[in-house]
Amino acid sequence: MAYYFKLGNIPPKRHTQFRQPDGSLYKEELVSSKGFSGIYSNLYHIHNPNNVLAIGKPTPYHWEPAKEHGLKQTHLKTAGVSTTGKDYLSARKMLMMNNEVMMGICSPEQRKMDYYFKNADGDELIYVHDGEGVMYSQFGKLEVRQGDYIVIPRTTIYRFEWKEEGPLRLLVIESHGPIETVKRYRNELGQLLEHSPYCERDIRPPGELVTEAEKGEYLVQIKKGGMLHPYTYGHSPLDIVGWDGFLYPYALSIHDFEPITGRIHQPPPVHQTFQAWGFVICSFVPRLFDYHPLAIPAPYNHSNIDSDEVLYYAEGEFMSRKGIDRGSFTIHMGGLPHGPHPGTVEKSIGAKETHELAVMLDTFKPLFVTTQGLDFVDPDYPMSWKE
Repeated sequence: MAYYFKLGNIPPKRHTQFRQPDGSLYKEELVSSKGFSGIYSNLYHIHNPNNVLAIGKPTPYHWEPAKEHGLKQTHLKTAGVSTTGKDYLSARKMLMMNNEVMMGICSPEQRKMDYYFKNADGDELIYVHDGEGVMYSQFGKLEVRQGDYIVIPRTTIYRFEWKEEGPLRLLVIESHGPIETVKRYRNELGQLLEHSPYCERDIRPPGELVTEAEKGEYLVQIKKGGMLHPYTYGHSPLDIVGWDGFLYPYALSIHDFEPITGRIHQPPPVHQTFQAWGFVICSFVPRLFDYHPLAIPAPYNHSNIDSDEVLYYAEGEFMSRKGIDRGSFTIHMGGLPHGPHPGTVEKSIGAKETHELAVMLDTFKPLFVTTQGLDFVDPDYPMSWKE
């Protein structure tokens, strides 16, 4: 995370006595990354966080790459999907994957989770395409809305409550490594620089601590090793009276990303929003087009020799693509050139601005469509550049 934050009551010195009103000690928990060398937070529980009542039978929870799909420019037509499953976990459908990242959609029928989820396999980045609600975690209450990126560090215990009215559509990215702000936009102390496209004011940590002291039976579904492990605890995960540190979930709205523009077409790195091991995330937002008198706003053809590029189309009309709907994915694989569809380059000349919104995933190792992703493949897309 980019800065220090705290909520609730904490002792003046860490790892020291901190007593409850009845004289018993609060239970301190260090949540740390990279062993003891990464970012961390200290949490203070009313109850022992190891108070396990029961452990259920693990069930498979993983996806498989469809390597037989081969080398093809790919369009996944997910625009017409209304729901993808009953509850939050069954509705998570990963459509692309490699060893470092998975990307997919989630549109659950149930708007309120009756269990908690902990991803012990990786960090998560959830983009709220449609919907509005609240994420509850041991770090507090985080209100989220359409256009938000929600960054959830691994082992965060959370559940969502979404408003009943309106569509609910989430873009889900799971990362093997930590999801971070962009290194080149940070100074040596971690502060976002003046020319960064967003700053700490745009980042929203949990705004309110929710403390549940009652004992009972609380189910936490833990994802580890491609399995779901059901753990029942004797108290709520939200029994925290205070915490502080640099590790916590937060939201950043795509609408608060300030675009970088130039006299001629700017390449995708100017849109970079997050970094992780083996991939980056970029945000395409409404912006003025290039202002050189001979500028061509449409992107040029590109042969990316060591990356696969995924674009998730959120809003607006993309000048370089035909036949792409709101909620579509395109995957342009390394080894093949890609670029604007015929006729779109000339059409773009003279355009002053765009109102598009899109989320881009660029990987540095080959990305595979999953076996579930095959259900959405548009077979005509690889030939859509025909003159």
